[in-house]
Amino acid sequence: MSTYRLSSLLSPRSVALVGASPRPGSVGLAVLKNFRAARFRGDFGIVNPNYTEIGGVATVRTFAELSFVPELIIITVPARAVPGIIADAGRRGVAGAVIISAGLGHGAGSLAEAANTAARAHGMRLIGPNCLGIMMPASCLNASFAATMPGAGNLALVSQSGAIAAGMVDWAAREDVGFSGIVSIGDQLDVDIADLLDFFALDSKTDAILLYVEAVKDARKFMSAARAAARVKPVVVIKSGRMAQGAKAAATHTGALAGSDAVYDAAFRRAGMLRVFDLHELFDCAETLGRAVQPEGKRLAILTNGGGIGVLAVDRLVELGGIPAEISASVRAQLDSVLPPTWSGDNPVDIVGDADAARYSAALDVLLADPGNDAIVVMNVRTAIVAAGDIAKSVVRVVNADRERRSVSKPVLAVWIGADGDIAKTFNDASIPNYPTEDDAARGFMYLVHHREVRDVLAQVPPSLPAEFVPDADTARKIVENAVGEGRSWLDPIEVKRLFDAYDIPMVPTLAAADAGEAVALAAPFFAQGTPVVLKILSRDITHKSDVGGVVLNLLNGDSVLTAAEGILARAKAKRPDAKLSGVIVQPMIQRPKARELILGIADDPTFGPVIVFGHGGTAVEVINDKAVALPPLDLRLAHDLIERTRISRLLYAYRDVPAVNREDVALTLVKLAQLAADVSQVRELDINPLLVDDSGVLAVDARVAIGAAVRKFAGPGNARFAVRPYPSEWQRHINLKDGSQVFARPIQPSDEPLLREFLQTVSKEDLRLRFFGAIKEFTHPFVARLTQLDYARAMAFVAFDQSGKEIIGVVRLHSDSIYESGEYAILLKSELKGRGLGWALMQLIIAYARSEGLKCISGQVLQENIAMLDMCRDLGFRIRTDASDPDLCDVTLALDAR
Repeated sequence: MSTYRLSSLLSPRSVALVGASPRPGSVGLAVLKNFRAARFRGDFGIVNPNYTEIGGVATVRTFAELSFVPELIIITVPARAVPGIIADAGRRGVAGAVIISAGLGHGAGSLAEAANTAARAHGMRLIGPNCLGIMMPASCLNASFAATMPGAGNLALVSQSGAIAAGMVDWAAREDVGFSGIVSIGDQLDVDIADLLDFFALDSKTDAILLYVEAVKDARKFMSAARAAARVKPVVVIKSGRMAQGAKAAATHTGALAGSDAVYDAAFRRAGMLRVFDLHELFDCAETLGRAVQPEGKRLAILTNGGGIGVLAVDRLVELGGIPAEISASVRAQLDSVLPPTWSGDNPVDIVGDADAARYSAALDVLLADPGNDAIVVMNVRTAIVAAGDIAKSVVRVVNADRERRSVSKPVLAVWIGADGDIAKTFNDASIPNYPTEDDAARGFMYLVHHREVRDVLAQVPPSLPAEFVPDADTARKIVENAVGEGRSWLDPIEVKRLFDAYDIPMVPTLAAADAGEAVALAAPFFAQGTPVVLKILSRDITHKSDVGGVVLNLLNGDSVLTAAEGILARAKAKRPDAKLSGVIVQPMIQRPKARELILGIADDPTFGPVIVFGHGGTAVEVINDKAVALPPLDLRLAHDLIERTRISRLLYAYRDVPAVNREDVALTLVKLAQLAADVSQVRELDINPLLVDDSGVLAVDARVAIGAAVRKFAGPGNARFAVRPYPSEWQRHINLKDGSQVFARPIQPSDEPLLREFLQTVSKEDLRLRFFGAIKEFTHPFVARLTQLDYARAMAFVAFDQSGKEIIGVVRLHSDSIYESGEYAILLKSELKGRGLGWALMQLIIAYARSEGLKCISGQVLQENIAMLDMCRDLGFRIRTDASDPDLCDVTLALDAR
């Protein structure tokens, strides 16, 4: 349901507490005290039939006795009473509830299910149960039993653990860090992480979002919300259960299963979130993101009065991927003029142990003006010569003056070794992130860098796939469907070879021999070329061939093939008498002495669905354990990123007399596997091990493919197995226009950015004004990237091409609301093509798409002066009304279920 009615829960105008108790030590009393201490400005009441007053507040027995209808209720009653309270509140018109009570159970027949059913009957939203509660400082709302209430700020925290949320609140109170909101979601009966990501992504009071995650319920919904949020602000995530024992504990903590940590890590990376691994890192990240501006790059200047600590900072910076800023000759001269001759002369800028406030100020002024760095860490080791507090105040004055002079200032971070609370407050009041050690500061700076890098990557245009890659998906599906229809769980090697041929994945020639004599005949052509062969058992019942002695290598002639084939069949029959033996496989021995052995594959994660695996292959793959995973679909950029995250990637470069491998072929093979997973839903798992790769390309030597009936992992239209909805290629089509011409239309792709920019530049200024309701001065990369890089789980845009296929002539787009019931459309055509029926055809296409997605209506806003668009809307059946808040606009709506 996403953000539906969430504002009523997180910014309510009226609240009722249900179940408050005068009993000391009770949750109800703690919540009441917190609520009153926050000085909520709206209506408030207590519903409790057992007392006439609690804590000096008169109570009522039922919701009907309240003088107002509360938008939000806070529930602290015993679990058995919760469903009835939800039902009563829903009938009264309450928008939502925070259920702090625990013990509602899970699944069919539980109290939790009864409460959720009652809420949905009335459109109520629920946070919890089994949660700490919520705190919204700007609204003076504390509906929790936390020990302290944070001040207002720009960080939002969403936590599956009440203890983590409480710990963050205590830390924030000590560090004077404010929050826009803290939500403990508990068991996520209704409102989940994805809903709150959507809410805080659009919240103007929130500059960064912090997540504590134990498990994700709906991976597609989570990925869609996370990707959308990470495009507009930093999203920092910490996940428990990284080790097997921790994952087991997490599963029992909130009743949700924790998936593989490697897959979670891949999901966080794909969504553009910053992952941290412990609370210390989370606090540092919050400290940085809550106060600092974004740097332009990763060059850091270090200003210090201690050389040793400066060198430690450089070491840590480089380890984390940062760059120590170079001190140019001109900047060195400026520093020479304001510093004693004993200063270090380089970065770190060591201004010597007796540095006073004036020396710090002078050096900092020079570094702030230096274009050779992107940020500055100011460090101080306390001495008996100069008061550290005075130096801190001088740093603040210089930073504030710099902020006033420049429209975009650099981030400045502070490290005061052994600083007292007054010094920390000095920096906090000036919004300067400050840390106890140089290590913390280096990591804090790199959080800023990583967020900028993530944001830039999300906006990159991926490279195009080779035009010659056109998979034969129909043939692939038939191969797998036939095997599934026979009740099999694995493809045999001949079927694997045919499947790979359909996706142009090179594989060693694979021939099937029914007996030893046929094996000799099939091996003869290889011997004629001087190539030895390998024999393998052919049986659909035997997966691991080596376990039954079913592989013999390096056979040089017909006699050895005959002997080997007879031996393989005899051993297999003896060790697996239950298996049906179909003969043996004959393959040439591959001689690539300088090839690297890789493993590529498809695995099925219980939370996120299919994932693509890449790593170091060979017989010791489990021992070496060098692999990385990524969520499909993939493009070439994502495939290269997957490769680079492994140790084996270093061996793919040239060294000594070994040439570099063809990395493009490796990346393209990963993309092909991702496409296969999208096209053939019955493929459960796939291993290519080894995939040989050298400068001549790739070659699959051995592969296994597990199959089974297709299982819908995610609800809704589109690919039912992918957490990231893949490109909807089924919506590509040719459209006939009323003038008899034909255009090609397809869903937009990120690689369309250059063509879309060219298209926008051909549209008249007047048509752009009618589309965007204002003048567009330039089409920047970020602006066009937002139009081309869509999450197909939330939005769609169709681009129409001229007959050459090289020029965009029209675009229509649809963006759904938060509950995926309605969508807002927009359309733009090449100006000189209006009147040919292109607009009508594109509107029909987007309406058909909306119907297929199950949307109930399409809406839009049209300027009153845009007569042509309004006429077309009438002809299409839209209802047209003047906008209530702007008479220059018309609201147009088409009910899709009425036709």
